[in-house]
Amino acid sequence: MEEIAQVYSRALFEVAKEHGKLDVVREQLGQFADALEQNRDLAVFFFSPYFSTDEKKEGLRRAVDGADPTFVNFLQTLLERHRMPAIYRIRAEYERLWDQERKLLPVEVTSAIDLDEATVKSIGDRIGEQTGQQVELTSRVDPSILGGIVLRVGNQILDASIKHRLDQLRKHVAQA
Repeated sequence: MEEIAQVYSRALFEVAKEHGKLDVVREQLGQFADALEQNRDLAVFFFSPYFSTDEKKEGLRRAVDGADPTFVNFLQTLLERHRMPAIYRIRAEYERLWDQERKLLPVEVTSAIDLDEATVKSIGDRIGEQTGQQVELTSRVDPSILGGIVLRVGNQILDASIKHRLDQLRKHVAQA
């Protein structure tokens, strides 16, 4: 099923890029997926085989009135091919493609205490210099790591936390 999401998101991405509407489609795709996630009745309507494709298209026309025609056509295609349940994975893949196009690198800094903004920005700047990409920086506090930091850069993790070091030490002592 994941392959389906990749195919559809790539198709949507390419058409949106061709028409210069990457950001518009990204926003509308996010809003639509959020609406489905928050409104169970709406999700049941669009995902259920009980309703006909024509009924769903009429509901779609009402739900996304004023949306970009490229996006509306895409949603109609999903309905016609009974692929609407893949919308969440399509959104995630579209986001990944959008980040890649914008050369955005998601970086999450996790620390045991709240770090000042300058420190977090400094970490993001250094990662940006080393990777040559624009960094999309987030930070969070997790007291369970005890100290140090954990960096998640894209899909890689650098764990320099005290908790991680203690776990490693525990393993070495247990092996000895």
